[in-house]
Amino acid sequence: MTAPQPQPLRLSALRARSLLVVLFTGFMLLAGRAVYLQGLHDDFLQQKGESRYSRVVEIPATRGTITDRNGQPLAVSTPVESVWTSPGDVEITTPQLQQLARVLDMAPAEISQHLSERGRDFVYLKRQIPPEQAQQAAALDIPGVFLQREYRRYYPASESTAQIVGITDVDGKGQEGLELAFDGHLAGIPGSRRVIKDRLGHIVEDVASIRAPKAGEDLTLSIDADIQYLAYRELNKAIVANHAHAGSVVVLDVRTGEVLAMVNLPSYNPNNREQVDPRRARNRGVTDLFEPGSTLKPFTVAAALESGLFSPDSVIQTAPGRMKIGNRTIHDAEPAGALTVAQVIQRSSNVGAAKMGLAMPPQKLWDIFSAVGFGAAPRSDFPGEVAGRLRAFRSWRPIDQAAMSYGYGISVSLLQLARAYLIFATDGEIKPITLVKQDAPVTGARIIDAGTAREVRKMLEMVVEPGGTAPNAQIIGYRVAGKTGTVHKLDGDGGYATDKYMASFVGFAPVSAPRLVVAVAIDEPSAGQYYGGTVAAPVFGAVAAGALRILAVPPDAPLNNVAPPSGTHVIREET
Repeated sequence: MTAPQPQPLRLSALRARSLLVVLFTGFMLLAGRAVYLQGLHDDFLQQKGESRYSRVVEIPATRGTITDRNGQPLAVSTPVESVWTSPGDVEITTPQLQQLARVLDMAPAEISQHLSERGRDFVYLKRQIPPEQAQQAAALDIPGVFLQREYRRYYPASESTAQIVGITDVDGKGQEGLELAFDGHLAGIPGSRRVIKDRLGHIVEDVASIRAPKAGEDLTLSIDADIQYLAYRELNKAIVANHAHAGSVVVLDVRTGEVLAMVNLPSYNPNNREQVDPRRARNRGVTDLFEPGSTLKPFTVAAALESGLFSPDSVIQTAPGRMKIGNRTIHDAEPAGALTVAQVIQRSSNVGAAKMGLAMPPQKLWDIFSAVGFGAAPRSDFPGEVAGRLRAFRSWRPIDQAAMSYGYGISVSLLQLARAYLIFATDGEIKPITLVKQDAPVTGARIIDAGTAREVRKMLEMVVEPGGTAPNAQIIGYRVAGKTGTVHKLDGDGGYATDKYMASFVGFAPVSAPRLVVAVAIDEPSAGQYYGGTVAAPVFGAVAAGALRILAVPPDAPLNNVAPPSGTHVIREET
């Protein structure tokens, strides 16, 4: 029996036409998609293709240079090389890995860990290395390992300007000081370029510059590098000689309010980022507060003279050298009897200052303290500057008012104190503080009458003469005026330590036409001497003398004007 023959599959005419329409429609969709991708919208495919052989590389911008007022560099950016890798493109043998580790001074395991990050296109192996080391790494010719030009910040003045100039991180971003405050001004804008690489990851051709880098702007500070180093050297001598915990010096230009020097010790080397101690990076002259003690007495006297209740020759009875207010006793380190207002300043009498302070309404004293900037940030543009503490006068008790008269119960920074003394160095005006060089005259604000300022100036000159607290502040060939301060430091229990002091001196010169204000603070001197007149005043004398000569300020006194300290009695103070 013959098997039946299979019948050919036949579609109905309707089904055949439907299938033809579906196939034709699919073909047209594919053709349209191809035209769209390759003709009208080829960006996606182009991008995918280029990703196989091209890369966008960032071009770092040069950070602006920081210079002193005379053009001496304080912070510059030097070109260095960094070694980076594209982990997915790396082809490295074990011997090459060991060689690369030796060249970069890294552990092979550390490099292997970086190379294992396959999901990333860019990984640093070692940053900012010397050019010769970078060339050794490049000479290994390892696919996927590249060099990139960067810039490393270098600080020529090193420790002497460390806290004021500040420091950047490894990416060139400001972290401390003026590097941080003016980061937007200095940083610049990075550029970029497109390059072509071969199948081994080597860059073989620059295709185009996408964006040119824009260098950062330079910054000219008000600092004079020579005066800065002078202050650093003299402060260091004093700290070593007095076994002090720390110290600061601020030098201001009387005419402009410019900061010519601001030094703090202990310091650090900003060129060695790995060894930066945050405690040493602190700009104590701006960020640290202390009770100013007797350096505040001239402001009490100025308020007293302005009130009309006292004149320079007014007599105040300070005997027997102590004064009881409630359960508190105010005393003088060297008791005296009847003193004029001028002698109260010269001998630094706490009793005399307290009696003047208590004779005035509290607001009168508060007004002058507030007007010279105590209790408010000095607006120097330095990061972390503090406002200090000046309590509202309505909360003062009599003991508070008396203590405030000779510098207790109020806290200030050294920069605030130096700026406040401008009213005595000028005819009663105070100027804004600046760390940036000024090319135009600066307008001040009048705080006290010009006559009052001149009277207090005469009293402050008596302080450095025989019979005063600071003959050690005298300068050969120049008339000097200033005031000492010696305060007990607060201890951890809210009281005052009996053996920890802050010694200070703030003064100006030459008296006939003041040019400089110099403020000195020595924290916890412990070599036997702790008075402002014996610890801080000599630093003032050395710094002011050198700075006046650097600035070529003419002398205003004969060369035999200095009385030998060994032949004169130095009045002690303790406030």
